[in-house]
Amino acid sequence: MTIISDRDHAQHYRPRMACLKKVEAIVVQMQHPTNGVKRSEQKLNITTIPHVMAGQDIIAWIVNHMKINNEEAQAFGTMLVAYGYIYPLQDHIRLVLKPDGSLYRFQTPYFWPVQKWRPEDTDYAIYLAKRNIRKKGILNVYEQEEYNKLHKWMNHKWDFIVMQAKEQYQAGKERKKPDRVVFDCQERAYWIVHRPPPQTHSAMDYGVDRHIDPNTEEKETCEYYRRIIIYTQQAVMRSKVKSSVSLGAFVKYMTTYKEHDPFLVPCLPSNPWQTDDDLYWELNVSNVDVPTKMRVERWSFSFFELLSDPRGRADFKIFLKKEFSGENLAFWEAAEEMKWDAASSMSEKAESIFKTFLTPGAPRWINIDGRTMGLTVKGLEHPHRYVLDAAQNHIFMLMKKDTFYRYLKSPVYKDVQKKAISPAPHTFTDVQLQQNSRNRRPSIHPIITWQQEQEEKAKAAAAAGPVDLKKLKEMTSKLDRK
Repeated sequence: MTIISDRDHAQHYRPRMACLKKVEAIVVQMQHPTNGVKRSEQKLNITTIPHVMAGQDIIAWIVNHMKINNEEAQAFGTMLVAYGYIYPLQDHIRLVLKPDGSLYRFQTPYFWPVQKWRPEDTDYAIYLAKRNIRKKGILNVYEQEEYNKLHKWMNHKWDFIVMQAKEQYQAGKERKKPDRVVFDCQERAYWIVHRPPPQTHSAMDYGVDRHIDPNTEEKETCEYYRRIIIYTQQAVMRSKVKSSVSLGAFVKYMTTYKEHDPFLVPCLPSNPWQTDDDLYWELNVSNVDVPTKMRVERWSFSFFELLSDPRGRADFKIFLKKEFSGENLAFWEAAEEMKWDAASSMSEKAESIFKTFLTPGAPRWINIDGRTMGLTVKGLEHPHRYVLDAAQNHIFMLMKKDTFYRYLKSPVYKDVQKKAISPAPHTFTDVQLQQNSRNRRPSIHPIITWQQEQEEKAKAAAAAGPVDLKKLKEMTSKLDRK
């Protein structure tokens, strides 16, 4: 295999490396010739394989050595198989430890995760090309699909990949048959761990790599103690909350959001990450006509949840129009949009919002207190993206404390609740799941989604009616003179 070191990626420490080093120490003890797991020669088809162990012997050793029950020992053994420290000789695809006479072997330390080898697509393409040569074009379904994808992506260097695969295949034929079978099982187990089949969980998924080892002890210098003193001072000055109050708020939050957590409750109609069925995404797009009941129920949890959902915000807009207070939400949206605009347009954008919403006699004048108005006017002398935060927070709290609760009791919200749909759960067989994975479609690019939203905003602005710019300029000039 042509494996590139982790140093080439400028990444030095992985988040799980400290845990994997502890696991490695246990695996080394398991391989002890006298006190380790019982191993012997076993026949696999017609080939005698050395140093083979049974799944029940592995579990028995873990129970005796770690002083745990059989269920915990089987879970720990399955973790060893999932991370690639032990590999099965018979059922290669299922990375689980069976508590019976199934045959397993220890993986060579070269393929252990603690080595921090980065599995590259080029290495995987060479491995699939070598298997394609050895199997004479007969690969598993998912391997054939990956082979075709890699062939398409790496067409510019496919001759090099095939040449490497042929050389490795010829070198493997020179080995003895037991050694050749063992190496093939080791390599296959490595790639099943790092390139798992569809609908299979990968234990090697982890977060962002770290440049600093979290387990190293920091030198106790003056700078080290200075940072501790500053942190302690800030902790002492921080306001304290009773543990009973914080725990009560946490329990209330969990009780409210429990039914909406996809890790605790199954998604309806099905989880698209598991079934490759995109009906869930279609029912929960931002501009859907009829939302789901779970989505509508979430709007009532908090005002922030309502504004975070584009469909809920559009429904709230309809209610505000009937209340003749749509300018409040319009100002909040304009201030929120200004935070994401280009820095060069801050001055022009802030002046436009001020003249539209805050100037006395403005077309969409909003009512804020004098103190907030003074802070906003003072900030407009040197406008920046957060210059309207004080006025925006004031309007937000006004809508949250008054308008939001009237909206939940209004016919607008109750009508949406009645029309909301509750999709029935979908159950898929293994054949249907495989078919769904083959028919998987790429999602819509975020830029296309953004363009569609901009087109909808332009259409809504055009439908609102033409704006007489001359009258607007005359009005603002008179206000400036006053």
